[in-house]
Amino acid sequence: MASRQITQEQQPWLLENGDPKRLTKEARHGHGRSRTAHGMSATSLRKKSDHALVSRVRCASLRNVLVNIQEVILGTKLSILFPAIPAAIIAHYLGLGESWVFILSLLGLTPLAERVSFLTEQIAVYTGPTVGGLLNATCGNITEVIIAIFALQSNQIAVVKYSLLGSILSNLLLVLGTSLLCGGIANIGDEQKYDRRQADMNSLMLLLALLCHLLPLLFTYTAASPELTAEPSLYLSRAASIVMLGAYFVYLIFQLWTHRQLFEAEEEGEGEGENNSAEEEAVIGFWSAFAWLAGMTVFIALLSEYVVDTIQDASDSWGLSVSFLSIILLPIVGNAAEHAGAIIFAFKNKLDITLGVALGSATQIAMFAVPLCVLVAWIMGVKMDLNFNLLETGSLALAIIVTGFTLQDGTSHYMKGLVLLLCYLVIGACFFVQRTPLNPNDVPNNITLKSFTDSVLSA
Repeated sequence: MASRQITQEQQPWLLENGDPKRLTKEARHGHGRSRTAHGMSATSLRKKSDHALVSRVRCASLRNVLVNIQEVILGTKLSILFPAIPAAIIAHYLGLGESWVFILSLLGLTPLAERVSFLTEQIAVYTGPTVGGLLNATCGNITEVIIAIFALQSNQIAVVKYSLLGSILSNLLLVLGTSLLCGGIANIGDEQKYDRRQADMNSLMLLLALLCHLLPLLFTYTAASPELTAEPSLYLSRAASIVMLGAYFVYLIFQLWTHRQLFEAEEEGEGEGENNSAEEEAVIGFWSAFAWLAGMTVFIALLSEYVVDTIQDASDSWGLSVSFLSIILLPIVGNAAEHAGAIIFAFKNKLDITLGVALGSATQIAMFAVPLCVLVAWIMGVKMDLNFNLLETGSLALAIIVTGFTLQDGTSHYMKGLVLLLCYLVIGACFFVQRTPLNPNDVPNNITLKSFTDSVLSA
């Protein structure tokens, strides 16, 4: 009876891949007894599906389709937001208002981003931990990358820079700060410790990214006329982007091969290990997961296009600056599932997983997504550089420095989380009151302090 029940639960795998006994233990369970922080965090919002009703369907193909729908669409606590996807499409074609299209698109992107993480985990069960790690390293922030590419097509360089900067700030200050604050309060009687080695490595990568952002900014102040430094700054940014992508490639080798143990979250407790092993089992087939991943990417691209096209109208309608919407609102919605997972594990006093999610995502954005967008813009003929302007680059520098000081001793308490969270609130307030034109031609990107002061005085 027990083996019959197991067979019914493994129907999706049987239909696409044959006998599950042919899989090795490592292949079936991906990472064995340890998993990456992103992988463990991604399971926090998933719901265990009951296939009792679906298993009664006699047609094997129909049963496979129903199991896929149950696992992919209903297998998350964010499934209530899926109706926002068709609602955004209907609102777009009926012309119900650009602000409605914007907010519905953001809500629709939230479950899609979480489901992409789930599907990459499913594919990793079949491909093994190394390929799974590479998938996570490239698809972990696919929402931000797709939004950036559509913004580049519309020549909205400011939106690209703001959204990518906001993702880094959100991970370093909001996610990490909220996690340390909540974890410190929930475990106020316990000493919270974490492995500093992973945090140190991510901090070094973020400092390298900061250097690549600072140099084009400082380069604009070396000449009396900004026109003389515009092209050299662009060339410097493209060269720095190539260096950053190369460094990220080496970082992947460091993370997935040579020092993999530093980035794996060990499972604690026998009962907990059994539960996690169950979660690592594939619930849908390989080709089904691949097809669902492709379909989710199409909808992410569609909603991302809506977000880019309507952000200016939403800004005008709500009286909020584009910088605030891009830096604060977009990252919070796009990474809501991942952020929630980091906070949940902080409550459980598993800060290594929390740090892996927050710092890992920030590093992935800074060292992979940002330089990738610069090179994609180069191919598209769009002049995007790494000069994020003085206010934005200063905010990034302070966020990285404050986070580095916070994590230097290997222990945590709620006061550290509160300080990080307050830093984020102050930066958010800064961009809330800032009014910057979306069109980069309205304000020169390389304007100097002297020319800006002269123009204000003359006005």
